[in-house]
Amino acid sequence: MTTAHNKAIKGDIAETILLPGDPLRAKFIAENFLENVTQFNAIRNMFGYTGTYNGKKVSVMGTGMGCASIGIYSYELIHFYGVKNLIRIGSCGAFDPKLNLYDIILGIGSSTDSNYAHQYELPGTFSATASFELLSKAKQIADDSNIKTTVGNILSSDIFYNANPDSWKKWAKMGVLAAEMESFALYCNAAVAGVNALTILTVSDSIVNQQETTAEEREKAFTNMMKIALGLA
Repeated sequence: MTTAHNKAIKGDIAETILLPGDPLRAKFIAENFLENVTQFNAIRNMFGYTGTYNGKKVSVMGTGMGCASIGIYSYELIHFYGVKNLIRIGSCGAFDPKLNLYDIILGIGSSTDSNYAHQYELPGTFSATASFELLSKAKQIADDSNIKTTVGNILSSDIFYNANPDSWKKWAKMGVLAAEMESFALYCNAAVAGVNALTILTVSDSIVNQQETTAEEREKAFTNMMKIALGLA
């Protein structure tokens, strides 16, 4: 069946899917890494594609920005299309001064300022974590390819332009490596459904030293992250 946000029918989407926030990054991956590609979605310009990588079926689809957006797409992918492995490939702003542009983070956990988990009515605070299966495989793929990665906690924030420009320092003091906007909702949706999720991030800017990449670089140049994620298919 189709949904309000995805025109695919069941079977069009692989059990493993890469989820960049930017739909143009999804298009770039499909055109440069996949073979035998078909496009299964273009509703709201949220491009989705299925093809093969090293002979294995894999899909890639944009999710947009924020917990609300990835919450919708990941829920539908899991519950309507049978996706079992959801791998976010995104950009992030580094809190750690040891992290440089283009460094890669594997998000073992996701802290948040979002209230996304209130829907579960839990009697406490939920710790949103990655699938260890996907995390360990991703780390091995990176190590085998001599791609340096850092494993740690990330912040999934609802706020891009914060009224308190120094709020990130409190997260950094707790050892949080970087900020992005989607991983918490992805990890929650995967946890409650019993499927696998992992967030792989490339440092696109540093909040510590104010360095940043361009929009075109964020779309096309984060290829090491893409290769690690595709290796999980």
